[in-house]
Amino acid sequence: MPQISQILETYASQFFWLFISFGLIYLVIGRGMFPKIEATVEKRDRRIAEDLAAAERARAEADAREEAYRAQAERNRAEALKVTQAAKEAAARATESQVKAADAELDRKVGAAEAEIRTAAQAALSDIETVAAEAAQEMVAKLSGASVSREQAAQAVRTAISNG
Repeated sequence: MPQISQILETYASQFFWLFISFGLIYLVIGRGMFPKIEATVEKRDRRIAEDLAAAERARAEADAREEAYRAQAERNRAEALKVTQAAKEAAARATESQVKAADAELDRKVGAAEAEIRTAAQAALSDIETVAAEAAQEMVAKLSGASVSREQAAQAVRTAISNG
C-alpha cells in the first residue's frame, strides 16, 4: 500500500515541527510563565492568610475592648447608684430635720395660741361674771327693791356657773 508509505514521508516533517512547537510552548509557558503565575497565587494566598490573621487579632482586640468598656460602664453605673443613694439619704435627712424644725415651731405657736385662748377665755369668763353679777344686782334691785352688794351678787353668779 503506497498510501501508508507516503504518510511517513509526508507527515514526518509535520510531526517533527509539532514536537518542536510543543516543546517550545512547554518551555515558555511551563518554565517561564507558570512559575510567575504560581508565585503570584502563593503571594495572594499568603496575603489573604495574613489579612485573616490580622482580622482575627482585630476582632479579639475589639472583643477585649468591648469587655473592658462593659466592665467600666458597670462600675460607673454602680458608682452612680451609690452617689444617687447617698444624695437621696442626705435629702431625706435634710427634709426630716426641716420637718422636725417646722413641727417644733408649729408646736411652739400652737402652745402660744392655746395660752392666749386660755387667757382670753378666762378674761371673757371674768368679764361675764362681772357683767352677770352687775345684771343680777340690778335685777334684784328692780324686782324686789332690795339692795345686794357686789360681792354677794358675784358669789351667787359663781355658784350658778359652777352648778350649771
